[in-house]
Parts: sequence; C-alpha cells; structure tokens
Amino acid sequence: MAKHEDIVHDTLLLGSFPAGSAEEVFLTTGEALGECVSRLPDGETGPRSMWIGWQEHVLRDHPQFEMVQDDRTRRAERRKMADGSSIPPRYRLRDGIAPEEVAFSSLGYVEAARQSYAVFSSLKGAGKIPEQTRFQVCLPTVVAFLEHLVLTASQPTVEPAYEARLFADVREIAALVRPGELAIQWDVSKEMAIWERVWPIYFEDIEAGVVERLARHGEAVPETAELGFHLCYGDFGHKHWKEPADTANMVDVANGVFASVSRPIDWLHMPVPRDRDDDAYFAPLADLRLRPETRLYLGLVHHTGGEEGTRRRIAAAKKFAPEFGIGTECGMGRRPADTVAEVLRIHVAMARG
Repeated sequence: MAKHEDIVHDTLLLGSFPAGSAEEVFLTTGEALGECVSRLPDGETGPRSMWIGWQEHVLRDHPQFEMVQDDRTRRAERRKMADGSSIPPRYRLRDGIAPEEVAFSSLGYVEAARQSYAVFSSLKGAGKIPEQTRFQVCLPTVVAFLEHLVLTASQPTVEPAYEARLFADVREIAALVRPGELAIQWDVSKEMAIWERVWPIYFEDIEAGVVERLARHGEAVPETAELGFHLCYGDFGHKHWKEPADTANMVDVANGVFASVSRPIDWLHMPVPRDRDDDAYFAPLADLRLRPETRLYLGLVHHTGGEEGTRRRIAAAKKFAPEFGIGTECGMGRRPADTVAEVLRIHVAMARG
C-alpha cells in the first residue's frame, strides 16, 4: 500500500457497498485502500441498501399518513427496479391533520449510526482501522424524502417537520461519535434531478430553493464533524436518471452552496460518466469557486474501461481542475459484487499516480 506522502489522488467512498455487514465493509475497504482513504462509511447494508427507499417505514407506520393510489403508485405496483425491489408508493397527510400537528419520531439513522460506530470503534481499537480515519455517515436530504415518498400537495406541510427530525438525528449522531472522528455527507441526487427539470417539486423557484435547502443542510452539521456534499445522478440499474451534459449544473449548485454555508465544507464530489473523457465535460470546472478548505473529488473510477479509461478521464479533468481526489460516480452497493475488488484496485493504482 502506498504511504501517505506518495498518494497523488486520495480516495472518497460514497456510502453504499455490496456486503453483508458494517464490519465486512470496514475491513474490506480499509484493507484494500489503506492510507488512500481517510473516511470509511458503513456501506448502508441491510434495509438501508436502497438509499431513500428505506425511509418508507417512516410514513407507512405513521398514523397521520396514508398511501396514495395515484398514477405513480399504480405504475410502481407494476414496475420493478433492476434488482427486483419495488418502487415505493407515495403518501399524503390524512384529512383533518393540521400542519402544526405533523411530527416525526425516529427515522432510524441514529440507531444505524450507533450500531456501526460501535463496530468501527472496536476495529479501530484492535488496530484494524488507522487511528486518523473518520467514521463517515452518508444521508439523503429532505428533498429526497419529499420527492420520492410524499405526494406533491403534502410536501410543503411535511418538509418542516421532517427537516427538524432529520437535523435532530444529525445532532444526535454527532453527540455519540467522539469529537474529531465524524464526517457527514449529504447525498444530493433528487436536487440535481429537480435542477435538471427531470422531476418536479412543490417549490417554484428551483435554483434558489435547491441552494437554500442545501445551505440549511450544511449548517445543520456541527463543526466537530467534517462536512461533504455528494452531487449525484443516480445509479439504479447501473444508469443515471439523466446523463449530465457536462459539469456546468453541478458547478452552479456547488457555487451557490459555497456562497451560502458559513461553516467549513470539507469536500465536494461530482460524478463522471464512464464514456466521458472529453474536454467539454470537464471545462465548466474552471468556473468552480472552490473554497480553500474544500477538497474536490471526481467520480471517474469505473470498472468499464478499467485503469486505462480512468487515466484518460483523469488526464482530461486535470486540464480544468489540477488537484482533486477520486472515487466512483455513486456508491458501490448496487454494482455486481464480483467487480468490487477490481474497482478498489483501480482506486489504489490511481492514488499512486
């Protein structure tokens, strides 16, 4: 494994990982990447493997909500995701529920972090995770919950209550992790789709609404933790919900967030499609107003094209962003498990330059 001073492109893991437990994720990624990675997520295993879809339990079990039999729900009953799982239906507030009455209790994120952090701490104590490594918690945003699970008409009422509970979860997670050992990543996928006009949302001023909400998410993370934003175009069925034309929209979102968040932002991640090693895709990065403390990561490591293709993407990116770390374009949890070892090997090869 490369020593830290030899690392050219450090590595960022995005969250999900095809494994059976957090312990397996920590050991597999930690051993493969070593000093090339400074943060380890727990892999979002088990019920969390389908990202925001697992939050359906919050509404399904909530007495204030009911399932909506709209066109989307009927389509969801017929359609399956590539891995065979159903698309969750959407929910609405029951009649007679006043906005001030809406409240959420446990979302499940605190207990998941508690269990994974116990494993992380045990492995670190046993010397199997380097002492300087941070425990990374990756979280979907409030807009992800709204767009995916809540009927549009109910979204304005649900948003403040769910936001309050999610941000409270973040504070609770920060309280249970030793200071200086936590990293929080916000997964910004639905916002990018809304910005790209792929999916609708209830607020009309899309650009201002997205930036304003992401800024609130950034401010919600205590300064004892690192903060990162993962801009995402999805990977269900190993496909984006839309192929980004270039990095311009991501640059616009990032610049808005940089201008709006008062606390430090430690990293920003942008995906790179596997077939893009052209200057046109990366050229807007020249307009990225990256903060001095913020590390840019580009998700240009792909199994397709292997090491050679990854090197081509790195060479193209360097024309417009001379310094950056590397990663995949999304979490690895939905990719074939038999490709993961090679993907991790490519990370290490690229880290060595």
